Amino acid sequence: MKSFKIISLSFLTMISAATYAQEFDANLQLRPRFEYRNGYKNLMPNGENATSFVSQRSRINFNFSQERLKTKLTIQNVRTWGDVATTTAADKNAISVFEAWAQYDLSSEWSTRIGRQVIAYDNQRIFGEIDWSQQGQSHDAALISFHPKNNQLDLGVALNANAENLLEPKTPYTTNYKTMQYAWYHTQLNKIGMSLLFLNTGYQFQKTPTDLAVDYKQTFGTYLTFKEKKWDTNLGIYGQSGKTATKKVNALYAGAYVGYAFTEQFKAGLGHEFLSGKDQDDSSLNNKSFTPIFGTNHAFNGFMDYFYVGNHQNNVGLNDTYLKLNYTSNKWQFALIPHYFNAPSVVLDTDGSKMNTYLGTEIDFTTTYTVQKDIVASAGYSQMFGSSTLERVKNVTNAAQTNNWVWVMVSFSPRIFTLK
Repeated sequence: MKSFKIISLSFLTMISAATYAQEFDANLQLRPRFEYRNGYKNLMPNGENATSFVSQRSRINFNFSQERLKTKLTIQNVRTWGDVATTTAADKNAISVFEAWAQYDLSSEWSTRIGRQVIAYDNQRIFGEIDWSQQGQSHDAALISFHPKNNQLDLGVALNANAENLLEPKTPYTTNYKTMQYAWYHTQLNKIGMSLLFLNTGYQFQKTPTDLAVDYKQTFGTYLTFKEKKWDTNLGIYGQSGKTATKKVNALYAGAYVGYAFTEQFKAGLGHEFLSGKDQDDSSLNNKSFTPIFGTNHAFNGFMDYFYVGNHQNNVGLNDTYLKLNYTSNKWQFALIPHYFNAPSVVLDTDGSKMNTYLGTEIDFTTTYTVQKDIVASAGYSQMFGSSTLERVKNVTNAAQTNNWVWVMVSFSPRIFTLK
């Protein structure tokens, strides 16, 4: 009897320990956003009217962890208010799985993650979540991570297809990249952080009416940071090579930022980005325009998304000089960011003459108020002062004098429950 009690006690102890090692939580995010668009993403043609709407992201996140195992499942609904369409084409962003992955810790320094997941590194210039977009960005991928103290090496792979095919399809897969492999390494040396990235992306295309092919483009470079007391600086340099649809790729990116905290409330910084482009009088077949690949592009080059947010690809490139002014007071945050845009490549007018390289000036103002920990309200106003060169690049004739954009957003992120 005594032995039975000891065995029973040990069994109950094991169950209790297993129970305490488990954790499950669920949380919501409801994020409605009003937008007034009067020249957003492109100059407003004269005679056209502005538009306004409300979009909303509704997400539910399930997180589970048990000793070495972690899993996450995120379901989301994305739509505009008033959209009641039920067809697949009209409702393609409605209900979807944003994340669905499992991670297993092989040891204290090794782990692997498989499934649909967010891949974001450094300042998210090359790999980002694109959280501003209501649908966000995630990847179906497998990765292994080695993360000893002050170092991390991630190796990732992905392979995409439209369906479980029995034979090779006759049409190319163009929803996204066909295949991807990457290596990202980060080390922290006191106040200096250094990251190295090598990314290989393969895109499928119709080489001939009966032949599909995959061309591979490589993106590689480094991202450096330095933080000390009031200083916050970074430098990123990336190159691109390989091929895209049989065209050779040879492109370059360089970005630098220097920030200084004058007080605990007020910070200011100056930055510049260069993204290579191709002269409009260049008759070669080479692709010389840098593409940020999977970057959170809304956070760069102006909030009005004139450049690299589903546009401006394979174009004349961009020089962007900007100033960041940030002020914080209790629950309030304010930011003012003017941008000065130039084209680093030749732009030709309708007569074939070279145009001034000045593209325009954009001014972004945003404010954020934290109502409570899980309720945040924010708003913004942006205005683009475009030039005739920008009209030419954007293929807009007789653009309106006023091009602006207004948005108001509230994010509710309550935790529903937690079980331990």
